[in-house]
Amino acid sequence: MEPTVTARRGPRQLSLGLTLAPAMTRADFMEAPSNALALGAIEDPGGLPAGKLILTGPAGAGKTHLLHIWAQRMGAQRVAAADLPAMLRPLLNLGQGACLVIDDADTVAADPAGQEALFHLHNHLATQRGQMLLAARRPVRDWGLSLPDLTSRLAAATHVALAPPDDALLAAVLVKLFNDRQIRVPPSLIDYLLPRIERSLAAARDVVARLDAAALARGRPVTRALAQEVLPGTAP
Repeated sequence: MEPTVTARRGPRQLSLGLTLAPAMTRADFMEAPSNALALGAIEDPGGLPAGKLILTGPAGAGKTHLLHIWAQRMGAQRVAAADLPAMLRPLLNLGQGACLVIDDADTVAADPAGQEALFHLHNHLATQRGQMLLAARRPVRDWGLSLPDLTSRLAAATHVALAPPDDALLAAVLVKLFNDRQIRVPPSLIDYLLPRIERSLAAARDVVARLDAAALARGRPVTRALAQEVLPGTAP
């Protein structure tokens, strides 16, 4: 069954360089075999296993979206791994049952201060019976951590891997992204794009944004012909 697209709702104006922030609610998340285990893990009513969980997978697999879903549901504080040293003092004031999400957690390997901060924060949350959800591209054993105590604690956490999106999920995402911009495209364009873009949700967002911008600038609809002009390497 071909994906359904909605009609453009009235005239659109030039975006003046503004970008659309991706929607990160549970309603915007599309479940698929590639992410079903991870979604089930963060929605488990019993909480995260032993209070910590690490989501792994390539860029654009949906890890950040899952972090947002869990943070919204749990009232968790979100922090980037790069900000851990600067944020450590206030984070160590988190109280009983506090929840925290850390994106790009594997990047702490390049920063000894970041590793120390994550180690102390991990121990603090454990004493407070808190929960911590982390996202990284690779499992802990491949981060290159130099702090043995941190390595052993994180390696013991449950890891759940996300795979790159399959064709069905990527097609549904493309349709939704066009719909969000009130753009009507023929299903044949989705079929054309699928084998020609990187297998990631980030790539889907990028291609839709580029086609939208080109259509606005040229005063043309988003079509296969426009895609062939705008996207490098997309031969007929």
